[in-house]
Amino acid sequence: MALRVPQAGGPQLFKEGYKNLQGLEEVILRNIAATKEMSEITRTSFGPQGRNKMVVNHLGKLIVTSDAATIIRELEVVHPAAKLLVMASQQQEAEAGDGTNTVLIFGSELLQRAEPLLRMGLHPSEIARGFELALAAALKGLEALECDQVASWQSSAEVLKAVRTAVAAKQYGQEAGLSALVAEAVLAAMPSGDPTRFNVDNVRVVKVLGGSLAQSRVVHGMVFPSAPVTSVRRATCVRVAVFACAVDVGQTETKGTVLLHNAGDLLAYTRGEEAQMDAAIAELHAAGVGAVVCGSGVGDLAIHCMNRYGMAAVRCPSKFELRRVCRVLGATPLARLGAPTPEEMGYCDELRTEEIGGDRVTVVRQWSAQEREGRARPAFASRVSASPLATVVLRGATVNALDDAERAVDDGVNVVKALTKDARLVPGACATEMALARVVHAAAEGMGGVAQHAVRAFALALEVFARTLADNAGVDSTALVARLIAAHQGGGAAMGFDVESDHEPRLVDAKAAGIVDPLAVKQWALRYATHAALTVLQVDQIVMAKTAGGPKLPKQQAGHWDNDD
Repeated sequence: MALRVPQAGGPQLFKEGYKNLQGLEEVILRNIAATKEMSEITRTSFGPQGRNKMVVNHLGKLIVTSDAATIIRELEVVHPAAKLLVMASQQQEAEAGDGTNTVLIFGSELLQRAEPLLRMGLHPSEIARGFELALAAALKGLEALECDQVASWQSSAEVLKAVRTAVAAKQYGQEAGLSALVAEAVLAAMPSGDPTRFNVDNVRVVKVLGGSLAQSRVVHGMVFPSAPVTSVRRATCVRVAVFACAVDVGQTETKGTVLLHNAGDLLAYTRGEEAQMDAAIAELHAAGVGAVVCGSGVGDLAIHCMNRYGMAAVRCPSKFELRRVCRVLGATPLARLGAPTPEEMGYCDELRTEEIGGDRVTVVRQWSAQEREGRARPAFASRVSASPLATVVLRGATVNALDDAERAVDDGVNVVKALTKDARLVPGACATEMALARVVHAAAEGMGGVAQHAVRAFALALEVFARTLADNAGVDSTALVARLIAAHQGGGAAMGFDVESDHEPRLVDAKAAGIVDPLAVKQWALRYATHAALTVLQVDQIVMAKTAGGPKLPKQQAGHWDNDD
């Protein structure tokens, strides 16, 4: 490939401060180096034996995690080529809910494999054409690697089979307990008719500090991480009013002055506020409301009046949580304080306060069909079905441990969502990637022309996952890849890497061991990584404008500003 010869002089095309980079050395190779540096950050966090990263974000918050999606979200990447890989991995997170690190590692490895081809003189368009042919061959071969399917979404064993591998990648050693929690929560929130209508928002997580992860459990219903603000802590078969506004005395929009002449005026002024709040709560009680969920503050006067009428009140400051509780109760959030209509009112079979560790939580739930037998429910409760929402209550010693466990639960739930659309499973433990490398190698052998070199580079890039898993487990990666190639040549398409190997790499039948991954996650990861690599590869010029903003602040002098020397 011919290098660009810089020309002396010439017209000025851009305003002062612009940067104009072009050519192989200035643009393509620099972009490849930037993507390599980006992938090196998350590569050591890949797999069950991946290491944690300690990230302090711009707000000073400390995050300790091995989750690639969290790492790249907290890092402020400014290089344009690395940003393309980051955006591709974020799209993978949105589409499949897992495989973000796969996109980063594979996209970067493709570009690194393309670098020697560029130095040999191949044009980027020829390499891109070869990568596209290799991607088509890999996707076609992926369809043939299907080893299992999720037969029923009402079976705990089938759901457990689907989520175990995804949870183990984040919480290795704790995957049995966490997978059981995810399976129980998914079964509670799964629609009985059409599994494709499964909503990941119906499985939420509440973190309670203290205890151990083994003490975590699933609650069928909504859990608030706080106790009711009133003295009433338990209610059954009650109508519920949900307010998005504050339950308190209204404030005027403009400032006003009240002139009080004597103590009688002061008493009359306060009695007016008390009478107004008492009338509002009495109106709610007369409408049959027995509990209130408030999206803002609850005033002291309102708490006093609710205690008099025997009503429970729960604060829910998050608008997202308020939407969830409305789904559980079948209620409509009101923007003004007043008695709701029967259509706007919600219903709750049970509202109770529980003590978990040293914290009190409030549980709002509907009874299941078995619990309703032999119990009388009001007629207006017929429009509210069983709780479509389940809450995983996580216990842990530190905040970072709880956050990491929450990410593992989220990954498991997102994998279930992907499998409701495509229930096919493929072998895990790098067995699928090594099988695809063999398929792409075979496709390259039957090709002619320059594109076959890029197809071979694509096949070699697929081996990066086995090498990464071996490096993170402290095993000789070269010996592992050689054993995997030999096993797959002998017909063992499900043979993968056993992460529990000591020093010598040991192989395992991934299908027999129950190590399976969703086919859709692999499919989208290959597509996004390849398309991101092609986008970076086909950039031949970078034009950067001068950063907007005013003049920089002068440097501060050492010492205090008031000390004049």
